[in-house]
Amino acid sequence: MSDTPVVTRFAPSPTGALHIGGARTALFNWLYARGRGGKFLLRIEDTDRTRSTDANTQAILDGLTWLGLDWDGAPTSQFAHAPRHMQVAHQMLAQGDAYKCYSSQDEIEAFREKARAEKTSTLFHSPWRDIPEANHPDLPYVIRLKAPQNGTTTLHDAVQGAVTWSNDQLDDMILLRSDGTPVYMLAVVVDDHDMGVTHVIRGDDHLANAFRQNLIYEAMGWTKPVLAHIPLIFGPDGKKLSKRHGATGAAEYQALGYPAAGMRNYLTRLGWSHGDDEFFTDEQARAWFDLDGIGKSPARFDIKKLENICGQHIAMADDAALLQELQGYLTASGRPRLTETQADGMLRAMYCLKERAKTFPELIEKAHFVITERPIIADEKAAAQLTDVFRGILSELTPHLQNVSWDRDTLEGVVSSVAERHEMKLGKLAGPLRAALVGRSISPSVFDIMLVLGRDETIARLQDASA
Repeated sequence: MSDTPVVTRFAPSPTGALHIGGARTALFNWLYARGRGGKFLLRIEDTDRTRSTDANTQAILDGLTWLGLDWDGAPTSQFAHAPRHMQVAHQMLAQGDAYKCYSSQDEIEAFREKARAEKTSTLFHSPWRDIPEANHPDLPYVIRLKAPQNGTTTLHDAVQGAVTWSNDQLDDMILLRSDGTPVYMLAVVVDDHDMGVTHVIRGDDHLANAFRQNLIYEAMGWTKPVLAHIPLIFGPDGKKLSKRHGATGAAEYQALGYPAAGMRNYLTRLGWSHGDDEFFTDEQARAWFDLDGIGKSPARFDIKKLENICGQHIAMADDAALLQELQGYLTASGRPRLTETQADGMLRAMYCLKERAKTFPELIEKAHFVITERPIIADEKAAAQLTDVFRGILSELTPHLQNVSWDRDTLEGVVSSVAERHEMKLGKLAGPLRAALVGRSISPSVFDIMLVLGRDETIARLQDASA
């Protein structure tokens, strides 16, 4: 298949939001295709009509869009292709690779109860498998696939290696239900074949399904895709990632304020490695990603590692792009977007904020000084620094700032000279100055604050504090 253009797919079921494990599966498929000039397709597996909703489908699309995973063409609906799935089932029936089964649910359950009592396999063996059609009753039936009943089947998996399954553990799975509708297991294979999928990259909870689906490929004489079953994501306690570990949905991480580039980097590294590289760009990920680098063991989700990676991506991000994503975070978290004035101030301040934040909430917290408005209300710790003595010094400082050049060296010189006149070091005056300008005891450098705020706003805040 080396000369065949790569086609991967992500096929979520719209019965809930995009889980972080599903997001990583989509990411691995996207990286593998994009790194090889191939196609990444999106198929909505909406055959469960009672649980599939348009809202869930949109949530999945929104989650992928936030993560920056673009797909080729329009998303397809599995349900819409039901006639094609039915056609394949009937073709297998005509070929003798499937058969009509008239066993009722009561008969099947009776068989299983007897098997449980005798401690034998509960896999149902239909008595209709070899009965000629001339002897069939005029009753509802399902179409079952004829599975091999002895020997073994070995599949090669790009992650798991050679995996062998005993054929006596394969049942004659249903292809079409008694109402004529196709089952998921058939639909997946037909859709993958019809879409030209060359690599099926999915969670290893589908590995057992691969052996049943393999029988359909063989019956139809279709080219089989490369299989790559990736281990699931575990929480820090070594158990499958779930709500008890915290957020599990992609949308939740957007609303918590993690940047998409950081999520892509972290999720790529979660279960895949390229030497000792932890931090990398999208361009590097696309160039480096391969199936050989995926581990066989479940990866453990580590929120501290995620935050560390996200902090590095915030630090290196383009300021305007970062501001745009920050506005998206505010919308996703149900908070008001920054006003034009606040956004302008945030953009000016980015150079002294980016390297100090790991998430968007942290970035906004550190930008408090530029997005807040006068009068500045000092918190308890900052207010304690604004004693009468320091208020007097700040009042003395203000006129010296009226006409000086507004650059770091000049401002530092002016503040230092006022501090020296009062026989104190610059650091001693920085605390009260910060309290006056920000109302907090922790912030970027006071000179960065003054440069970002500009002359008029700086003087106005100092006058408020010293009044």
